[in-house]
Amino acid sequence: MKDLRNQILEEMKVKPTINPQEEIRISVDFLKDYLKKYPFIKGFVLGQSGGQDSTLTGKLAQLAINELKEETGNQEYKFIAVRLPYGVQKDASDVEDAIQFIQPDKDVTVNIKPAVDAMAASLKEAGIVLSDFEKGNVKARERMVVQYGIAAMENCVVLGTDHSAESITGFYTKYGDGGADLIPIFRLNKRQGKMLLKELGCPEHLYLKTPTADLEDERPQLPDESALGVSYDDIDDYLEGKEVSKQTQETIEALYKKSEHKRHLPITVYDDFWR
Repeated sequence: MKDLRNQILEEMKVKPTINPQEEIRISVDFLKDYLKKYPFIKGFVLGQSGGQDSTLTGKLAQLAINELKEETGNQEYKFIAVRLPYGVQKDASDVEDAIQFIQPDKDVTVNIKPAVDAMAASLKEAGIVLSDFEKGNVKARERMVVQYGIAAMENCVVLGTDHSAESITGFYTKYGDGGADLIPIFRLNKRQGKMLLKELGCPEHLYLKTPTADLEDERPQLPDESALGVSYDDIDDYLEGKEVSKQTQETIEALYKKSEHKRHLPITVYDDFWR
């Protein structure tokens, strides 16, 4: 029987070393092949936060679309970047810089604040008051609702930004940013994503900035690493098979086990991973 770390490494697919150009090509070809397989789908939709993961995924998507247009002559292919602020986004300038870097075919802005606040108010009327933390999850889920609405009307599919350093910890909202049709950067860890963006000529401040989900009103811009209790460098080392401290390994593996339900479809009587 495999030990837990070997099981996790096999599941997360992270290579100890990568060639950024090769990994860019793998993701771009994956996206192109999907659209070739399903010709009734005309492109991709992705929310843009101004952070590393959505910037990388957006750029890869636009590269795939550009290549398909050139190869097929079909100008219907498109990538739609969606800005999804809750009111006014604190790092809106980073979102603008990411959009300028990606150069999407279409750039849409949808303010989720009215919908989120209406949901919170309706629940309060029913006697249920959302905590600040849970309201953050509602924000994430509303963003995904918007993206699927756009995708349905534009004959597109929704992309996710989940990479292996995020997947291992379950650091995403179930049916929020965890909901997507294609996840082109799974298999990469955080530092490898930075390597791809550097290779693509991305402005440094977009991938060197402190990662944050920025979902909580009471703790705005809370760093991911503070929420997780472990650094991305340690997670990346773990995923690359490098030596980490016993405490680091126990923390990462506890997060993995706690979040295992997020990496599965809804549980049926035939599933036994949780028992």
